[in-house]
Amino acid sequence: MKTIHQKSIMNVLLADDDIDTRYFFENALKEISISTSLTMVGDGEKLMNYLNENSDLLPQVIFLDLSMPRKTGFECLSEIKENPLFQNIPVVLFSTSYSRDISYEQGMITTLFEIGANYYIRKPGNIAQLKLDIHNVLLMVIENPLSTKKTN
Repeated sequence: MKTIHQKSIMNVLLADDDIDTRYFFENALKEISISTSLTMVGDGEKLMNYLNENSDLLPQVIFLDLSMPRKTGFECLSEIKENPLFQNIPVVLFSTSYSRDISYEQGMITTLFEIGANYYIRKPGNIAQLKLDIHNVLLMVIENPLSTKKTN
């Protein structure tokens, strides 16, 4: 992995309703070479409440699951990108692959970028790939926080 020189700890926020995903994400984040502080919320409504209640200490990147209760990732992404306080926070859509219908997945990814997503990664099936995906996205956020790329 590439060595990165950081001046401070990167604040990361994960919004995902799946407790196992949050557990694996947290453990993967601890094992990468980028210093981070992680906040986790379990649904879209909690995400938006967190952002509104902590506008003085916003995350530097949000990993956002598409399929969550109370507010979906699509709804949260739209709200984030429409709010001047939040719209410059890079948002990484973090979702399960739609391997049965690649054209549906590509259309969905295109729509997400049109709404304002900065990155898209599929939830990988193993911890090694998860660490690599998180590390690569965080490097891109550090190097160019407002770029838009599909990473995996």
